[in-house]
Amino acid sequence: MEHFYTIQGEGYHTGRAAYFIRIAGCDVGCVWCDVKESWDANAHEMMSIDFLVEVVTNANSDFCVITGGEPCMYDLEELTSKLKNANIELAIETSGCYELKGNIDWYCFSPKKFKKPVNQAYSLANELKVIISHPSDFEFAEEHAKKLNSDCKLYLQVEWSKKERFLPLVIDYVKKNPQWKISTQTHKIMNIP
Repeated sequence: MEHFYTIQGEGYHTGRAAYFIRIAGCDVGCVWCDVKESWDANAHEMMSIDFLVEVVTNANSDFCVITGGEPCMYDLEELTSKLKNANIELAIETSGCYELKGNIDWYCFSPKKFKKPVNQAYSLANELKVIISHPSDFEFAEEHAKKLNSDCKLYLQVEWSKKERFLPLVIDYVKKNPQWKISTQTHKIMNIP
């Protein structure tokens, strides 16, 4: 769908310069998705893998985030292999609904209630990021955290349009459950993509 060099705004790598490759196509359908224009893969221009590798390496970036849409709907083996061969560290942001086909250094698993994740997501996850938009989301987060390896980083992120209502609840929850951290969408605060 798009590609751009920016600052990672959320999760473990917050504040790090990152080249983003946003792949179009998603069938998860989160009602609060802030990139709904990414859902229809046919609405976007096709770009070659070689072109994407070239723009990432020309940006002088050493870190690339593959996101969506839902990037794991696709076989990412060729893209990730070519980026790794160019010495680019790779992260993926995924709902975990599909098996990962590719070579990734950092797996950000953000499960959604709308579509069940595959078992592979739990074993690959370096980071669990659960969006909080309803009081039941805390229990949802804990259910997924129980299935992860012990060194997986745990984040709660308030759904942006409901931050006034849920941020105090998330702060209180993290204070009572310090294994969790808060992920804030700092890119929205900084007004960058």
